[in-house]
Amino acid sequence: MSSRAAPTVAVLMGGPSAEREVSLSTGRMCAAALREAGFHTVEVDAGRDLAERMLALAPDVAFNALHGRWGEDGCVQGLLEWLRIPYTHSGVLASALAMDKERTKKAYAAAGLPIVPSVLATRDEVRARHVMPAPYVVKPYNEGSSVGVWLVAEENNGPPQLDDRMPEVVMVEAYVPGREMTCTVMGDRALTVTDIITEGWYDYDAKYKTGGSRHVVPAEIPAEIFDACMDYALRAHQVLGCRGISRTDFRWDEARGLAGLVLLETNTQPGMTPTSLSPEQAAHCGIPFPELCRWLVEDASCQR
Repeated sequence: MSSRAAPTVAVLMGGPSAEREVSLSTGRMCAAALREAGFHTVEVDAGRDLAERMLALAPDVAFNALHGRWGEDGCVQGLLEWLRIPYTHSGVLASALAMDKERTKKAYAAAGLPIVPSVLATRDEVRARHVMPAPYVVKPYNEGSSVGVWLVAEENNGPPQLDDRMPEVVMVEAYVPGREMTCTVMGDRALTVTDIITEGWYDYDAKYKTGGSRHVVPAEIPAEIFDACMDYALRAHQVLGCRGISRTDFRWDEARGLAGLVLLETNTQPGMTPTSLSPEQAAHCGIPFPELCRWLVEDASCQR
């Protein structure tokens, strides 16, 4: 990073993914926080001309506020590596690995972390038959924010009729009953655990619409489960090779105790919108939002 008084930070936001609107919200909030923290900030809607724009801007750091494919899966990270522009959050390999839910699960399992049984199947196979006993969940294996997620209950008459916007290959995962929880890791420290309370499925609207869910921070759960979430989140961050902050999501079936706690996925670029979880957890730990954004900029790197 340059030694001048007000380093220039390019906040990458928007982009072409299914999570564009979430990314725009995250980017605007982060840009405002970075200005408050004393940085010169430029908001960049990431399009096909991103390389040319970044060369012209020559920022000290790129703050990656993109979500979903191209921005969160290693593609933009590779571009920034090529341009030698330090960037926030995880590098190429960790970003690509965490975005691929199947490979993420293999990494979890190799590290001894508890996972949910799942299979990969083609879109046509899922339309034709139940590829595992209901209830189960069908999701793209490389999207976030609950984009394209189907919950297939036992009482459904038949297999889900996925539309053609779903990828050709999808993940079919056993449904785990119980509570939805999450834990953010910042560097080498797990922050806290949030219990996410909704009226129904924790879908896109529950995540991003005001009042869609209620967050209990810290989660009011047994110490054994709380400590396990903190430990598992940190281990997931490390085994995937994450950098900066990450957030790992869990389901917990209370009736099964510790055996009912499983990891769902790790987000290498957690949302930072007014309803997002990681800023809430940081605030609970005494880290105001501008300070969190400043830390991410200072942690920025060009190392894969």
